[in-house]
Order: sequence, then C-alpha cells, then structure tokens
Amino acid sequence: MRYTRVVIERFGYELAPCVVTSDELEDRLAAVYQKLHVQPGQLFQMTGIQERRYWEPGYAVSQGATAAAEHALRDSPVPASAIDMLIYAGVCREHFEPATACHVAAGLQRAGHIIDGSAHVYDVSNACLGVLNGVLDIANRIELGQIRAGMVVSCETARDIVDTTITRLTNNPVMEEFKTAIATLTGGSAAVAVILSDGSFGESDRRRLRGAVVENAPEHHMLCRWGLEAHPDGQANGSEASLREFASTDAAAVLEHGVALGSRTWDKFLAEMEWSLEDVDRTVCHQVGSAHRDLMLRTMGLSPEQDFVTYEYLGNTGTAALPVAAALAHERGFLAPGHRVGLLGIGSGLNCIMLGVDW
Repeated sequence: MRYTRVVIERFGYELAPCVVTSDELEDRLAAVYQKLHVQPGQLFQMTGIQERRYWEPGYAVSQGATAAAEHALRDSPVPASAIDMLIYAGVCREHFEPATACHVAAGLQRAGHIIDGSAHVYDVSNACLGVLNGVLDIANRIELGQIRAGMVVSCETARDIVDTTITRLTNNPVMEEFKTAIATLTGGSAAVAVILSDGSFGESDRRRLRGAVVENAPEHHMLCRWGLEAHPDGQANGSEASLREFASTDAAAVLEHGVALGSRTWDKFLAEMEWSLEDVDRTVCHQVGSAHRDLMLRTMGLSPEQDFVTYEYLGNTGTAALPVAAALAHERGFLAPGHRVGLLGIGSGLNCIMLGVDW
C-alpha cells in the first residue's frame, strides 16, 4: 500500500494516573513466589518493566478515549465537524453493542466537539493492532477521495485483568499458570487518539504517511488469548457455570513466532517503501517488553539507539502502546522533521502491520 495524500495531523493521549510498580505486584504474589521458589525481582528481570499505570476503579474506557480525542482536537487544524470517520479500536470496549465509538462521539458532543451527523462511527478490533488498522481504514478512504479527515481512538485498561490473574495464581500456584500469566502482569492503561487528513486544512507541522504493509500467521492464533471462560466452581456445586475473565500467553512461543513474522514483514516493508535499512532514521515498535524488543531489533538489523521505548514505565498498553510512544517520541524531539520513521506493530493472531512515515 502506498499513499500520496494522507497526513497525520495530530496525536492526543491520556496516561492513567495510578502508578503500580513491578515490586508492588510481586508483593501481592509473595505466597505464590515462595511456593514456586521464584526470587523477587523476576518480573522486572524478565520484562524490563519497572512500573505501569492503572485508571481509577470504575473508570470508563470511553471516558479515556474521549479525553485523548479532546487533546488531539485542541490544537488541530481539523475541527470535530470535519471528522468524516470516527473509529474506536481498543481491545477493551464498553459493551458488545453499541459501538464504543458512539460513546466517544456523544462524549465529544457534550464537550462541544460536534461530529457531523453523516460521519462513519464504528469500532474495529484486532488485538494490539486495532489503532493501526483504524489508521489504514481512514487512510484508504482519504486516498480514494471519499473523506477529507478521520480520527481513530482507543483506551485500554489493565487493572481488572491483572487483579483476576493474581487471584487465579494465588488459588492455583503452579509453574505453568505462572508462565502463562507473566505477559498479563505487564499490562498497563492508557488512551490515545490519532487524527489524519488529506492535508487540505491549512499549513501545519504534519507527518506524511507514505505506505504500509501487512502480514499474518493465523496458525498461531491460540498463543495469546484474553476473554471469558466457564468458571468450574459453579459446575462443581451443581449450578449453571458462571463466566470469569481470563488471559493466557505462551510468551516463549509468541516471541519465537512473532519475531519470525516481524522479520518477514520487515523485508516486505523495505521493498514496498523502496527504502534500504540505512534509510530508516527512527523506529517505534509495539511496546511488549525488553526481550521482544531486543530480539526483534537484532533480527531486523536495527539499532536500539534509533528506537523509542515506553514499556519501562507504561508497560504494555495494548492498542495505545505504539501511538502513545510515537506521540511521546515526537514531543521529546526523538522524531524530528525529515526523519524517515517506521511504526512497527505486531499483535495476537498473529498479525503484523508496519507503517512508513515522513516525519
């Protein structure tokens, strides 16, 4: 995919307020660690994550997404009334229906940012790649001349699933459960918004989306799962089975097959963009943790000094992770005008999307 008329106008983000360190989580798991003979400090050693953030209990994901959207709109040359497409792309959603994007549109309306009545308003879901999928949906419509501007938003929350996972480990302290829970314990919370346009909204410091590639490996779709399962306690008591939330990740297999998929996608990306390795000035990857980042960069021949990270202090914030990292990298001058930037996303499924941007 190549684009000639798509620009990234603005990022907006909202970071959750409650900082939770890896040491705090390990304190809650002290009995499990003792039972399994795991030494304190292993969570940081395995992931490189010192802390992550949670929303306050009961905080609605639509509230976070709306706040991020307001930040993006605040100094954007694109007014809310010109947004022709509003996509909510988080893993976490308010309900099965209606679309969480409708909650966000209503929240913006209450704040005085009126989305036009003819705009497309809907959800997209694709694990940690949802925001990048939303970006491509909007970019394709812009390139075709169907719309002038669109916005993709997301908000992820990790508090409840981490609490559930700690309870599960406490009730069943076995090594296999612990191994599949490590990735869940890296989860953080954040919200993000990205506004794209055809560049017709006046002069501004904007970034041009040049192209993108996608690759998939769906044979590995069971390696990382988050959802609901039947609770065995209900069945044991002779009552109908209740449902409980669960998350499970085969981290070693995700690392192996995810890096293989990423390497394949990277080769395709360079060919599609007509870039050499030396042409890539900066990268921002999905923020998983230190092991995944180190192996991925090494496999693709990229320098860690050219790559921006946030996982150390934000954890893995799912769909918000990569765009929040890009926004912070821009704010801090790590991404500067003239840089050729690779936004490198990978998610459960397995799926991979890479975007090329002239910053």
